[in-house]
Amino acid sequence: MKNIPLIVFITLLALPTILKAQDQPNPITTATPFLLIVPDARAGGMGDVGVATTPDANSLHHNASKIAFMNSDFKVGIIYTPWLRQLTNDVFLGGFTVANKLTDRSAWGVSLKYFNLGEIDLTDDFGGDQGTEKLNEFSVAGSYALKLNETFSMGVAMRYIRSDLGIKSGNTLLKPANTFAVDVSGYYQSDEQNYGDFNGRWRGGFNISNLGNKISYTDDANNENFLPTNLKLGGGFDFILDDYNRINTTLEFTKLLVPTPPLRDPITGEIIEGKDDNVGFLQGVFQSFGDAPGGGSEELKEFTWALGAEYLYDNSFAVRAGFFNESDFKGGRKYFTLGTGFKFKSSNIDISYLFNSSDVNNPLENTLRFSLSFDFGDLYEDY
Repeated sequence: MKNIPLIVFITLLALPTILKAQDQPNPITTATPFLLIVPDARAGGMGDVGVATTPDANSLHHNASKIAFMNSDFKVGIIYTPWLRQLTNDVFLGGFTVANKLTDRSAWGVSLKYFNLGEIDLTDDFGGDQGTEKLNEFSVAGSYALKLNETFSMGVAMRYIRSDLGIKSGNTLLKPANTFAVDVSGYYQSDEQNYGDFNGRWRGGFNISNLGNKISYTDDANNENFLPTNLKLGGGFDFILDDYNRINTTLEFTKLLVPTPPLRDPITGEIIEGKDDNVGFLQGVFQSFGDAPGGGSEELKEFTWALGAEYLYDNSFAVRAGFFNESDFKGGRKYFTLGTGFKFKSSNIDISYLFNSSDVNNPLENTLRFSLSFDFGDLYEDY
């Protein structure tokens, strides 16, 4: 009992720091964040929405179940996104997708996403050349989608992930990380209906992506990182004005299904608010809905939202716009996007541009994104 005054004194000293910490940003960090980068310019022009937009060649990156509703037998997509272009010219995200309809109700696809982190020139203490390292990350996924009825499909994907961030010639302890993850998704697209002066169609989708074990860049089993397991929910409506003019609108919400870092005592390290985030990946998925130190209000801040719109003329020319919003407490990303697209027979080219609207620097600020896609085989009316 003699130590009570000392404990009270230490607590009073720490209290301002604790209260201040509760007001500080509390973002969630994961390994392999490149998996969350939206790679294609069509989605990039609409605020990065994609889980419930109409199917295209890059649907595999957003929601694999959409490929069951493809309007051609075979689609190929190629993407290229410069990264940190204002600082360097050798960091980029690239890749491709291939999707094929097996029957009117099913389809399969494969996709590759490659994130090149550029070259790092190494020197010794005297400036001597020690070689060059090339760091990169990539994932390869196979997907299958099946229509359960005329308006709803589900899809699954298996993904291999490799992240090489170790500088071998620097005698680092870091090593490449390898793992597997799965996606589970669904997509709804109603039949076209008349709404008076125009026809319309509803869309909806969800995707739980990157479900997999934690990974480590060292041999220390206690130093593991969560994959960016992510939930996407979205819905939209197509205003079909006539045979040539259509406006597609989409609203999308996302949330990382990863535990929120708890608030810890700055002296003892004990958890004051929140829950222990050193758990398995599956427990972390369920825990992520109720472990934020700030309670329900902080949980809501972990959802991002984005709104996108697309005007199509004769399915050959598109103009797009969108907005993305993230709470300042969880990262503070906010930006507007613009985009356009052109169709030439069986090929499509899409371009998008991002305008940052927050104080947080965005690696895509003032950067053009490009996507190229091709349709092969029989073509059908737009689903």
